[in-house]
Amino acid sequence: MKMRRSLAQLEQEFLYESKLDQRRREYLRRKAINRSRKRRHEREVKRSSVRFYLLTLSLIATAVFVTAAMFATLYLLLT
Repeated sequence: MKMRRSLAQLEQEFLYESKLDQRRREYLRRKAINRSRKRRHEREVKRSSVRFYLLTLSLIATAVFVTAAMFATLYLLLT
Protein backbone atom coordinates (compact mmCIF):
# COMPACT_ATOMS: atom_id res chain seq x y z
CA MET A 1 0.00 0.00 0.00
CA LYS A 2 1.34 3.43 -0.99
CA MET A 3 2.09 5.95 1.67
CA ARG A 4 -0.15 8.94 1.76
CA ARG A 5 1.36 12.23 0.80
CA SER A 6 2.15 14.61 3.57
CA LEU A 7 0.47 17.97 3.91
CA ALA A 8 3.76 19.71 3.10
CA GLN A 9 4.01 17.83 -0.21
CA LEU A 10 0.44 18.77 -1.10
CA GLU A 11 1.11 22.42 -0.33
CA GLN A 12 4.30 22.34 -2.37
CA GLU A 13 2.46 20.83 -5.35
CA PHE A 14 -0.33 23.35 -4.97
CA LEU A 15 2.15 26.25 -5.02
CA TYR A 16 3.89 24.78 -8.05
CA GLU A 17 0.60 24.40 -9.93
CA SER A 18 -0.52 27.90 -8.97
CA LYS A 19 2.78 29.36 -10.28
CA LEU A 20 2.33 27.44 -13.52
CA ASP A 21 -1.21 28.79 -13.86
CA GLN A 22 -0.01 32.31 -13.15
CA ARG A 23 2.71 32.05 -15.80
CA ARG A 24 0.22 30.64 -18.29
CA ARG A 25 -2.25 33.48 -17.63
CA GLU A 26 0.50 36.07 -18.03
CA TYR A 27 1.65 34.43 -21.28
CA LEU A 28 -1.89 34.39 -22.67
CA ARG A 29 -2.44 38.01 -21.61
CA ARG A 30 0.76 39.15 -23.36
CA LYS A 31 -0.17 37.12 -26.43
CA ALA A 32 -3.61 38.76 -26.56
CA ILE A 33 -2.07 42.22 -26.19
CA ASN A 34 0.36 41.52 -29.04
CA ARG A 35 -2.47 40.27 -31.29
CA SER A 36 -4.47 43.39 -30.51
CA ARG A 37 -1.52 45.66 -31.32
CA LYS A 38 -0.88 43.80 -34.56
CA ARG A 39 -4.53 44.11 -35.66
CA ARG A 40 -4.59 47.81 -34.77
CA HIS A 41 -1.39 48.40 -36.76
CA GLU A 42 -2.76 46.52 -39.78
CA ARG A 43 -5.98 48.57 -39.69
CA GLU A 44 -3.99 51.80 -39.50
CA VAL A 45 -1.79 50.80 -42.44
CA LYS A 46 -4.88 49.92 -44.48
CA ARG A 47 -6.56 53.23 -43.65
CA SER A 48 -3.45 55.24 -44.46
CA SER A 49 -3.10 53.49 -47.82
CA VAL A 50 -6.71 54.31 -48.71
CA ARG A 51 -6.18 57.93 -47.64
CA PHE A 52 -3.05 58.17 -49.76
CA TYR A 53 -4.83 56.85 -52.86
CA LEU A 54 -7.76 59.22 -52.32
CA LEU A 55 -5.39 62.16 -51.92
CA THR A 56 -3.52 61.20 -55.08
CA LEU A 57 -6.76 60.78 -57.01
CA SER A 58 -8.08 64.16 -55.84
CA LEU A 59 -4.82 65.90 -56.81
CA ILE A 60 -4.92 64.36 -60.29
CA ALA A 61 -8.59 65.24 -60.72
CA THR A 62 -7.89 68.83 -59.62
CA ALA A 63 -5.01 69.14 -62.07
CA VAL A 64 -7.16 67.82 -64.93
CA PHE A 65 -10.05 70.15 -64.04
CA VAL A 66 -7.81 73.23 -63.74
CA THR A 67 -6.08 72.41 -67.04
CA ALA A 68 -9.41 71.95 -68.84
CA ALA A 69 -10.79 75.17 -67.35
CA MET A 70 -7.64 77.07 -68.33
CA PHE A 71 -7.78 75.91 -71.95
CA ALA A 72 -11.53 76.59 -72.14
CA THR A 73 -10.99 80.12 -70.85
CA LEU A 74 -8.10 80.65 -73.25
CA TYR A 75 -10.30 79.42 -76.13
CA LEU A 76 -13.07 81.83 -75.14
CA LEU A 77 -10.64 84.75 -74.89
CA LEU A 78 -9.06 84.09 -78.27
CA THR A 79 -12.31 83.65 -80.22
